[in-house]
Amino acid sequence: AAAVRQDDWGHAVVLMDIRMEPLSGLNTFEKLTQLGCPWPVLFLTGHGDVGMAVAAVKNGAWDFLEKPFQDNLLVDRVEQALAAASAQQQALGEAQRLRAALASLSQREREVLDELLRGHYNKTIADHLGITPRTVEFHRANIFAKLGVHSAVELAHQLGRLQAVPVSGGTDTP
Repeated sequence: AAAVRQDDWGHAVVLMDIRMEPLSGLNTFEKLTQLGCPWPVLFLTGHGDVGMAVAAVKNGAWDFLEKPFQDNLLVDRVEQALAAASAQQQALGEAQRLRAALASLSQREREVLDELLRGHYNKTIADHLGITPRTVEFHRANIFAKLGVHSAVELAHQLGRLQAVPVSGGTDTP
């Protein structure tokens, strides 16, 4: 089976009934998860129970709605799921950009970055690395430009957010 690709379909939400044939909704959801389905899944059911709902949500479902729905509940949940998926996609895109920028740093820039993240000042970094403070300033400016930040505080904030965004297949740290 071909892997599901979000860029082929844009933003979407999967609406799935728990009781489907020939595969149950939970089995279909499991298959979609194995294929790397990037979209939130909302389960719909007229025959659900609390245990089934808990199992679905624990396995990554966005929500579990019991039919009949109240007023615009389904529409509201779909809109919420789309907004959350969009925010997650933006965070993943920014994390990918930041990881690529980190990979583009030279060895010396990486050493200066490590010292900056320890909270060291330019003079201390220069002493630790055996270079001049002016050279540290040069590397620091290159780091800021490559990572798209304007201050050490912004740098620390961006890298902290990066650690919170998983890489598919595991986690990555700066």
